[in-house]
Amino acid sequence: MSEATLDFESDPYVANHPQTRPFWAAAAHGQFLLPRCNSCERVHWYPRPFCPLCKSQSVDWVPASGHGVVYSFSVMRKAEQPYVLAYVQLAEGPAMMTNIVDAEFDSIHVGQPVKVAFRRAETGRSVPVFTPI
Repeated sequence: MSEATLDFESDPYVANHPQTRPFWAAAAHGQFLLPRCNSCERVHWYPRPFCPLCKSQSVDWVPASGHGVVYSFSVMRKAEQPYVLAYVQLAEGPAMMTNIVDAEFDSIHVGQPVKVAFRRAETGRSVPVFTPI
């Protein structure tokens, strides 16, 4: 799927946060990118048009390993469709809020190695989620 076939302009989230466009375009192809500051050379999450660590406005997107560990999690058992909400500490350093999928809820634990996967959201975007390794 090319970026041209992804209707980012009709997606209210991407339209309101254009700095995330490279992330969603890469995710549509199954690639996980992180923003990296060209000044301090550190990656960060959540995407911004500046580095939250040193305030530089020189930020590029770089391929990430897609690996991390569960930092914390909560099983939402009372939801209509139960799910796991988690913070994953990425191998590159930052933590991101996400979902753990394709796992038995009771087997998930802090420190568990995980890897990125992508699921299609209702909006059509490919959203990063994580699965146990």
